[in-house]
Amino acid sequence: MKLPALLTLFALATGATHAQTALKPSEAFVFCYFKNNGQDGLHLASSRDGYTWTALKRDSTFLRPTVSKDRLMRDPCILHGADGLFHMVWTVSWQDKGIGYASSKDLIHWSEQRFLPVMAQEPGTRNTWAPEITYDPATKTYLIYWASTITGKFPETQSQEENGYNHRIYATSTQDFKTFTPTKLLYEPGFNVIDASIQADGQRYVMFLKDETREPVQKNLRVAFADQLAGPYGKPSAPITGNYWAEGPTAVKLGAEWLVYFDKYREHKYGAVKSTDLTHWTDISDRITLPAGLRHGTIFRVSAKELKLLEQQ
Repeated sequence: MKLPALLTLFALATGATHAQTALKPSEAFVFCYFKNNGQDGLHLASSRDGYTWTALKRDSTFLRPTVSKDRLMRDPCILHGADGLFHMVWTVSWQDKGIGYASSKDLIHWSEQRFLPVMAQEPGTRNTWAPEITYDPATKTYLIYWASTITGKFPETQSQEENGYNHRIYATSTQDFKTFTPTKLLYEPGFNVIDASIQADGQRYVMFLKDETREPVQKNLRVAFADQLAGPYGKPSAPITGNYWAEGPTAVKLGAEWLVYFDKYREHKYGAVKSTDLTHWTDISDRITLPAGLRHGTIFRVSAKELKLLEQQ
């Protein structure tokens, strides 16, 4: 038997099939995340295969938060923009009407942090959580989206559990991170929804989201699709996660496989599922390794050169 065939059999026997979809030598993944309550700032971890992750800078912070009265840096999302910059947004507070924003050329030196008052126009806004950014090459705009509760909105799904939060996904768009379109409702699936994360899938877009329903309890992840980044998004799928509470999905594409990471926050550990069709999912939680204490964040690609600079910190 020839060597390639032997390697294939070995991979199948050991469950190491992810090696077939490893990243190119010229690129790597970086996971941006927070720890504890997000008070110490931005943490980064790297991976060459999407399964095994190593904390960078000895798991110390790359950037400390300075905006908002609470000065938190929770739920960081970093996007490598079409302009060559890394753009980051994050949750600045448990109760505020805006989010944090900063940019960087190398993930080491950052611009001045800014507070973006994206929900200031809604006096009943209680929170602005887990913002993310996705780029739309068709319109050359960046869509920024997040979860907010507005007092009195969507009474049909109102619960008194968990402080009465009843979120929907809102969004604004920008081309330069200086001027922004008016905030609008991006997704109303008919239930309390948070932690949206959108990726391009060929000619369509897929939104990974959390069903936050407490009565009866859901606390699972689902997907929804749209022909355009700004929607409209269709009905959510059945849950793609199991009999546990999951949040903070972030997805990557490795070859033909989608990997979705998420926080099993009640169990204080991370989980993952994979799929080739975004319909049928396999749990691979026992095959991933991440830094201890890693919380809700996002994954993005970097060059090997960019990673080397990070590893030198």
